Amino acid sequence: MITSIHRWVWLVLMPLVVLAGCKASGPGEVEGQALEPAVVVRTSAVTAGGDIAPVLRFSGIVQATQRATLTFQVSGTLKEQRVELGQQVARGEVLARVYNPALEPARDSAAARLQELDTQLVQANREWERSRQLYERGVVSEQALEQLASRRDSLQASLGTARAALAEASRLLDESRLLAPFDGRVEALLVEKDEFVGAGQPVVRLSSPQGREVEVRVPAYMLGFVSVGQSLPIWSVHNRAEAPVTGTVMEVAQASAVRGELHQVLVQLPDDTLAAGQPVEVGLAPPMDSVTMVPLLSVIRGVSGESVYRVRDQHAERVSVSVRRIVGDNVVVESPALAAGDQVVYAGLTRLVDGDRVEILP
Repeated sequence: MITSIHRWVWLVLMPLVVLAGCKASGPGEVEGQALEPAVVVRTSAVTAGGDIAPVLRFSGIVQATQRATLTFQVSGTLKEQRVELGQQVARGEVLARVYNPALEPARDSAAARLQELDTQLVQANREWERSRQLYERGVVSEQALEQLASRRDSLQASLGTARAALAEASRLLDESRLLAPFDGRVEALLVEKDEFVGAGQPVVRLSSPQGREVEVRVPAYMLGFVSVGQSLPIWSVHNRAEAPVTGTVMEVAQASAVRGELHQVLVQLPDDTLAAGQPVEVGLAPPMDSVTMVPLLSVIRGVSGESVYRVRDQHAERVSVSVRRIVGDNVVVESPALAAGDQVVYAGLTRLVDGDRVEILP
C-alpha cells in the first residue's frame, strides 16, 4: 500500500520537476543565444597592384655651364688688378698682371743671344762659300772646307736652340698677364693687389652668362636609373610651390669600388630659368613597383611588429605586415595575407582586439 502511494506521488511530481527544469533552462538558452557587443569601427579598402614611383630629391646649386678659376703660370707680385667683382669682361681682356724681376731680362738675354748666333751663322756661311770656291781652284784643302762646314752646321743648331729659348722667355713674360678665356662675369677676386702670387694659385673666378647646370651626387644604386639625355624635374628650394623646371642629364659618373661614395650626375637647365647660385632639388625616380597600400592610420605597432586589422564576416582579424615606405596618407606594405579589396580598420582601433565582432560605420 505504501509502495503504491509512493508511486502515485512520484507520478504526480514528475511533470512538475520537468516543468521546473524547463523553466530554469529557458533563460539560459536565451542568454546563450544573445549576440556579443560589437565594436564600432571605420574601414577602408586595401589598394593592391598599383604602380608607384616615388620621386627622390637630391640637392644641388645652379652654376654656370662655362666657368673657370684663373691662375698665373709664373710667380710674382700682383701689380695690376684691372677688374672688379661682378664686372663683365670680354674674351682676351687683361684681368691682372704680376711682376717678376727675372722675366724681362731673361727675354732680352734670349733675344740678344739669338741675334748674336744669327750674325755668326751669316758670317760662317760666307766663309764656307769663299772656301768652297778656293777649294775648287785647289787653293784650300778639303779638311779646311769640312771644318768650316762643321762650324756652320753647329751654329745652325745653336740658332734653333736660341729661338726656342727666346720663345720660352717670351711665353713666360706673357704669362705675367692674366687674360679672360671667354666672355663672362667676374665671380670672385681671390688675391689683393701687391700680394705675392705663386704659380698655379687661384686669382680670379670667371663664369659665362650663357648656360646653366646643376650637379648632384647620388648613391651608386641610383646610377642605373639615370642616363644621358634623360629629362628630370628640378624644383627651386626658395619657391617650392612653383612647377618644376625640366632639365636634361648631360653626364653620369661611373660607379666606383669605394663603399658609400656618392657619384656625380650633371643636369643642364633650360635657358632663362634658374639663376646661378640658386639652391635646387633634382628629382630621380627608381623603377616602378607593384605595391600594396593601406591607410596610414590602419597600421599599429606592437611587440611582434606592425600589423593591421582586417574585417571578415563582421569580425576583426589581426594581420602582420611589413612597412616599406609612406606615400602621403597611405603606407606601402608587404603582406601575403592581404589582397586588393580587403577592408582594414583605420578608426576605432583602441577598443579592438583580435576576433572582436565589429560594426562598420559608413
